[in-house]
Amino acid sequence: MSDTLRTEYSGEGLSESELAATPWEQARHWVDDAIHRSAERDDVPEPLAMSLATVDAAGRPDVRAVLLRFFDPAGPGFVTNLGSAKGIQIAGNPEVAGTLVWAGMYRAIRFRGTAHLLGRGEVERYFGERPWGSRISAWASRQSQVIEGRSGLEEAYQRYAGRWPDLGSPTDVPVPDFWGGYRITCDEVEFWAGRRNRLHDRLAFLRVGDGLLDDVGAWRLERRQP
Repeated sequence: MSDTLRTEYSGEGLSESELAATPWEQARHWVDDAIHRSAERDDVPEPLAMSLATVDAAGRPDVRAVLLRFFDPAGPGFVTNLGSAKGIQIAGNPEVAGTLVWAGMYRAIRFRGTAHLLGRGEVERYFGERPWGSRISAWASRQSQVIEGRSGLEEAYQRYAGRWPDLGSPTDVPVPDFWGGYRITCDEVEFWAGRRNRLHDRLAFLRVGDGLLDDVGAWRLERRQP
């Protein structure tokens, strides 16, 4: 690629003295910063977009973008059709990795760990918070399956919209039995902060014991070379 496409990463970096005591505190701080930045400027258009990597039955990696819909000390979480490619791959191998990237802020967070199904109650509560159209589309789309043309998808949407019209209630549309979500129980959380001359900061929390992301005793810190 041409050198004219190179960008100097003029971020603030991240030092050990600035790093929070736990991966939860640091991640929550950066996620909040990204959300605020998105509201003020156009260089962080989707602050909760997370690249999620899984492995298929042949051992080949697969990656796609999901939205971070749950985030607490238990770990980052997302929702999906459980029969989708990622749902099938997670059922076969629950080891996953996720990355939040905010290029405009010269920051990224990497999560590595194991995906666990969310409890049904948690899924139902979240489903009721989705806009009516998004709840209908969860029924209409058999995610990752092949379809001939867009018309079939739109027809399915109209069919389910007629079945469960928008009455302004979170219970207008039932939760599909094939729809759910996962939370990543992390074994590693790395914080990347871009700096000039490619001398970026990489500070990683590695699990050394039981505990959530906010448990100081469950983690040790290491600095990695960029």
